[in-house]
Parts: sequence; structure tokens; C-alpha cells
Amino acid sequence: MATRIAPSADVSQDAALGEGTSIWHLAQVREHAVLGRDCIVGRGAYIGEGVVMGDNCKVQNYALVYEPARLADGVFIGPAVTLTNDHFPRAVNPDGTLKSASDWEPVGVTIDEGASIGARAVCVAPGARGGLGHSGRRRRRHQGRTRPRPGRRSSRPPHRLGGAGRRAAGPGRGRPRWRPALVLPRLRDPVPRSRL
Repeated sequence: MATRIAPSADVSQDAALGEGTSIWHLAQVREHAVLGRDCIVGRGAYIGEGVVMGDNCKVQNYALVYEPARLADGVFIGPAVTLTNDHFPRAVNPDGTLKSASDWEPVGVTIDEGASIGARAVCVAPGARGGLGHSGRRRRRHQGRTRPRPGRRSSRPPHRLGGAGRRAAGPGRGRPRWRPALVLPRLRDPVPRSRL
């Protein structure tokens, strides 16, 4: 099967594309990128200079794969995923000291065969500490427990212990109470309705 390149795609003459690879509209494939057989690069995706992709890889719409990333065979990169090589992240360490020159050396990203990187995934570099949750607060590691470990006190009152979809802990009051699996907080409108 022949290689397909959409008319609005920007593919460098120095890029190597395998047989059956498809490059869709507004995608960009830079110099010296190597794409294997039967790869798909979605609309608006970016494949950086020197990136190597194995056979049967799929990079979804608006994903950004920067050098020196290497994708093995059968890797899936979801929509809008960014594999970055940022040379200038933060200027200081968490304790306030300046970062050294060695902190700016990017580590290559290697994604093994058959891996999938989906929406809102966070890939942490080797040696990185901790991580931020959805709201920007540091998250604790989930132990799969809904009650505190023996010997530890909980900051929750006894009637608030228990997991989603399980019987609420605390003294029995006749029939068991059940908690809903998901309770979303009510959000205030950012703009008062009177201004609309």
C-alpha cells in the first residue's frame, strides 16, 4: 500500500516514511524523522526532528512528539498528548535554590511496544519526585483502602469514613445507608447571570 500524505500536511524531504503510512491534514513531520510501516499521524500532529517511530504506530490529532522521542512498534499516542523536551522548565528547586546546568539536560522519551498514552496522562521523567493532581495539589498514593490503617487517626469523622458506592461507616441506624458513586460539587458561574 502506498504512503498517503494530505495536501495540507508539511512533510520534510529528509523524513523517512514507511510503506502504508498516512499523514493527515495540517500535520508536520520534521527533518530526519523516521516513521515505520503503516503508521498514522493525525490532523495537526507534530513529529519533531529526529523522532523515531516503529511500525503500526498511531499519533492522534494535535499530539506533539518532540525529539529525542523513540516509539516502539504498535504505540498509541492519544489526542493532544505532548512528549516534550523543554530545556527551560522551572528556574529553582522546591527549596528555593537555583537549578544547576545538569538540570537542563533533557532525558529521551522511549515508549515500549504496544503502549498507549491516553488523554490527561502524565509521564514523569526518571528521578522526578512526586506529582500534581488534577487541581494542582499534591496527591497521596492510594492504598486501595477506605479506612485509615490501624494505628493511624483519620481527619474524617467516623460517619464520613467509607468509599464511594459502599455502605457508610458508623453506627447502624436501621437500614444501611449507601453513598453515591460520584458526587460533583456545584460550581458557581464565573460571570453573574445579570451581566449576560
